[in-house]
Amino acid sequence: MKATKQQPIGIFDSGIGGTSIWKEIHTLLPLEQTIYLSDSKNAPYGHKSKETILDLSIKNTEFLLGRQCKIIVIACNTATTNAISYLRKNYGVPFIGIEPAIKPASIQTKSNKIGILATKGTLNSSLFEQTSSKINQEVEIIEQIGEGLVELIENGKIDSNEMDTLLNQYLQPMITQNIDCLVLGCTHYPYLIPKIQKITGNSIKIIDSGEAVAKQTKNILAQENLLSTSKSKTRNTFYINKEGTTLKNILRKHMDVIITEKNF
Repeated sequence: MKATKQQPIGIFDSGIGGTSIWKEIHTLLPLEQTIYLSDSKNAPYGHKSKETILDLSIKNTEFLLGRQCKIIVIACNTATTNAISYLRKNYGVPFIGIEPAIKPASIQTKSNKIGILATKGTLNSSLFEQTSSKINQEVEIIEQIGEGLVELIENGKIDSNEMDTLLNQYLQPMITQNIDCLVLGCTHYPYLIPKIQKITGNSIKIIDSGEAVAKQTKNILAQENLLSTSKSKTRNTFYINKEGTTLKNILRKHMDVIITEKNF
């Protein structure tokens, strides 16, 4: 059965990080209903096997399709790079993925050295390898696994000493190697931008994919003639399968959301 304009946009992530993508989509498409699934119980996906990531992505997709979503945004770099090909082949809705913005960084760099902070699952994926191989060979990509960062964000410890220690540990070697662009390869990491900027200063450009994902979502909905035309108040529903205090804190400025703690 063909989707209708008034059906919601579905978004899923391994946790609360994908809310950085949701905020961009909600800003660009304020007339759209959204359903966000936070699989925080299984966060982070970055340490898991490809098979496990695929199984979780299938489960998340079917949860959203069961709620009549007309399009699904995979707001997780690791799930995109490991599962989007399968999902597109096996389900009849459009999928929008997210992957590290190394192409824009490679165009903007002047030092020909760009850093990428991402999860192990993203950096080790075949899709990331394919994307990286297409970059100008003069550009050096300096990779850093952000071990432990997602867990701290999920547990509401963005402003902890442990977070400061890890960020310094991960960023200082890249600064020493003269990067001038830093790609954030995980949707959790935009919440760390103020802390990252304190370490990197103004000489390094921080690049994430949120705005580009929102624009692509709008483009695909327009192509499919699925952009909402409703003028009624939108409904933005968030499901989380863990205690939701951190999610509530992140969304506290948004009055038009409903948060449900649900075991799925």
